[in-house]
Amino acid sequence: MTEQTQSMQPQYEQGIKQDNDEDSQQYLTFIMANEEYGVEILSVQEIRGWESTTVIPNAPSHVKGVINLRGTIVPIIDLRQRFGIEVLDYGATTVVIVVKVAMANEHKVIGIVVDAVSDVFSVNNDDVRDAPNFGEDTDLSFIKGLTNAGEKMVILLDINRLLGSEILPEAEQLSNLINTLDARQQQAVNA
Repeated sequence: MTEQTQSMQPQYEQGIKQDNDEDSQQYLTFIMANEEYGVEILSVQEIRGWESTTVIPNAPSHVKGVINLRGTIVPIIDLRQRFGIEVLDYGATTVVIVVKVAMANEHKVIGIVVDAVSDVFSVNNDDVRDAPNFGEDTDLSFIKGLTNAGEKMVILLDINRLLGSEILPEAEQLSNLINTLDARQQQAVNA
């Protein structure tokens, strides 16, 4: 990633740049299906390698399950499936970006599975363009805008709009469910 980043830096003439000023925001960019996306760096808590999850029964297919992150139960969402992109097997570069999402009157911690992390950039607010309008049938409210990175377009996501409406159980409910599943699994082993 470092060699690629260094060789690409001179290409950035507009939109994304490496330095930071008052009229810009920093974004963590990541790759999915050869497209580059970005989320505000302030919403990112950490980046982790893929690890197996505890599957939640009757959850939507894009909810891969939950992990226990230092005592916090974190739902894991496959962003490829959430976007309707072809599902791939997870590999060595597959990562989970743990983000803090505003939901109603609280914040929740959610992990999003992506193909690979790309870089952190400052984006000039003036260089962010609105997403094209595809009509009323297509909800693009979770796209904050588009910007150029050399010859590549980066889709900037509003993580709160993208994940803030997810119907996810409360952390206490998840803990109780996991404890119940663990107890059932233990009973099955002992039987």
